[in-house]
Amino acid sequence: MASSKAARIGEDVWKSRTEKINTEIVTLTYGTIVSSLCRDLLLPNTTSSTDYAAVNAELDRMGYNIGLRLVEDFLAKSNTGACQNLRETAEVISKTGFKIFLNITPIVSGWSSDGKSFGLVFEENPLADFVELPDDGRSQEELWYSNILCGVLRGALEMVQMQVDVRFVSDVLRGNDTTEMRVTLLKYIEDEMPPDDE
Repeated sequence: MASSKAARIGEDVWKSRTEKINTEIVTLTYGTIVSSLCRDLLLPNTTSSTDYAAVNAELDRMGYNIGLRLVEDFLAKSNTGACQNLRETAEVISKTGFKIFLNITPIVSGWSSDGKSFGLVFEENPLADFVELPDDGRSQEELWYSNILCGVLRGALEMVQMQVDVRFVSDVLRGNDTTEMRVTLLKYIEDEMPPDDE
């Protein structure tokens, strides 16, 4: 699928086939979830130090479960067929998937030399609007605030037979110049036949 076709599909679905919800409600609701996790997931043997690795893992797990279910909605709304390669998949993720669900279009960049890894650079991130990380000396080095998006991509791509590693490598909330997510294809998942019942 050509990049312009993926963009056109994303724009068409966003305009005509997607129920809209207020961005501020999404931002505030997500912020409440992250805040609760930061309050509830503490380092062992402490009463007030957040275990940011556990928060990141829980956000990823939550996103993964969302992605497993979201892919069906995406396929139904977009009517996109199977992608032929990872480059096409990257374009569909950026220009169709993110457009349909968050009304943003991250830039696909930074392809690895083997063609199995790419970056998604976010010029805007509605999950991080109005957000400041806690000033506890650790959150800006350990918390990936929007980590739920990594889980969503991981879960959705698994449903279309792609095992991937997805992680943020930079975030403006942490003082970086850009917010970038890295997607690496680990393997294509083969369809497995169920064992015989004999």
